[in-house]
Amino acid sequence: MNNHSFPHAVLWDMDGTLIDSEPYWLASESEFASSRNSSWGPEDGLGVIGMSLYESSKLLKARVGTDLEPQEIIDEITNGVLARLDQSIPWRPGARELLLLLRENSIKTALVTGSMHRMAKRVADAIGFDAFDLIIGGDDVSKGKPHPESYLNAASILGVDPTNCVAFEDSLTGITAAEAAGTKAVGIAHIVEIPAKPGRILWPTLVGVTLEDLKALFE
Repeated sequence: MNNHSFPHAVLWDMDGTLIDSEPYWLASESEFASSRNSSWGPEDGLGVIGMSLYESSKLLKARVGTDLEPQEIIDEITNGVLARLDQSIPWRPGARELLLLLRENSIKTALVTGSMHRMAKRVADAIGFDAFDLIIGGDDVSKGKPHPESYLNAASILGVDPTNCVAFEDSLTGITAAEAAGTKAVGIAHIVEIPAKPGRILWPTLVGVTLEDLKALFE
């Protein structure tokens, strides 16, 4: 694929798209709550999938009744997730294989996540090859998903038009952000459903995805 072929860049969500980390988030959130004599169960965890950490931390703060500020809550929960990632990173099917294919064909890539930059970098460093040109974390933007800021910033820094990019997302919040940025947003639903609507692109998996599949999105 030459430099003028589509896509000009592929933008990746992380939690639920690149890695199957949602169970780690739920466990860390539950630990945070239980250590303060409160509770946070699976339904609570499902309710915040795709939500910015700043928004979900406000819900935790209200539930637990802690004096901690939202950023302090985020830091503690992120540390819990990182401890689990240090033991094992559960990669989503087909994700690393597709990333390697993109890199071998000199296609720009970015990791665009609501998680903290330090966590995203830890995951990127564990992939085993130079997978991303850029990381945009939730602490790198002023407005989290579903606002398109993170995707617009990623495209701008990479020097590409967002309409010439593919974005992979696993949640309604995420795909809404990617669509609003003008990308060819592809939803690969994982734990929560992404509702279908006219013009929305939904794939069952990233397993076996080829460059021709990505190019066909622009035809």
